[in-house]
Amino acid sequence: MSSYLLCAPDEAEAAGRLAQAAGLSLLRYQRHQFPDEELKLTLPFADGDAPKQLVLYRSLDRPNDKLVELILLAKHLRGAGVQQLLLVAPYLAYMRQDIAFHPGEIVSQKIIGGLLADLFDAVITVDPHLHRIDHLGEAIPKGDAIALSGAPRLADLIAEKCQQPLLVGPDAESRQWVELAAARIGCDFGVCSKVRHGDKDVVIALPDMPVTGRQLVLMDDVASSGRTLAGACQQLLATGAASVDVAVTHALFAGDALSAIQTAGVRHVWSTDCIAHPSNAISMAPLLAEALAPLLAK
Repeated sequence: MSSYLLCAPDEAEAAGRLAQAAGLSLLRYQRHQFPDEELKLTLPFADGDAPKQLVLYRSLDRPNDKLVELILLAKHLRGAGVQQLLLVAPYLAYMRQDIAFHPGEIVSQKIIGGLLADLFDAVITVDPHLHRIDHLGEAIPKGDAIALSGAPRLADLIAEKCQQPLLVGPDAESRQWVELAAARIGCDFGVCSKVRHGDKDVVIALPDMPVTGRQLVLMDDVASSGRTLAGACQQLLATGAASVDVAVTHALFAGDALSAIQTAGVRHVWSTDCIAHPSNAISMAPLLAEALAPLLAK
């Protein structure tokens, strides 16, 4: 069975790396946005020529537009004859809200997870932001739900760029990635504690460990507002760190986040290509291709 990878024009570079690693033919669909912001999507094949097996690549940063896109694509592709439809979404949105903290709040994880389960036979993502569940399959209840991690590949880069690095997680939630990376390259790590008073108002408490003269790398799954990383960097430099770099899986960097981090004194910012960004230093294509292989063999 011939397999193809379908992507939007704006993600052709990362999708192309995955297609090459997985031995898939790369196809692009075209998207046009009307003045009222409705979308017109055009596939590179007629309905009668649709492949039986298809991988769709769409990272879900800017999710409110892209989720509508996925619905239109998946529903049409099924009707056009695609029998196995797999989604590679290196960044998976709406996983953070997994319970209602206040009356009336909508639990987006269950809704978006259920939607993806209905649309696709499998979903592959990287470092989804899961809080109170252990497995992605709890959020996406049907089909294969596969969560990979960018931490090992970032760890290899850190080992190449830094001498005797000390990895630091900016908050308790980052421990899983920092601990995994530290174990891979055999270095020390610590984790800060964080009190958040708002999206951009964060207070950081440093871990109790010597940092003087060390090359530190702040490591997390995602950088969004950048305030947590910036605050940690300022404090680490103030306590004698020789340098502070940042390594993240998902480079969201909303608004002025990147400039805030750089102003705080961060030396280098490294990210994976799960979200296209100038800081991309690591391709996730090899790991994604490895995860796709058994699904494509079905």
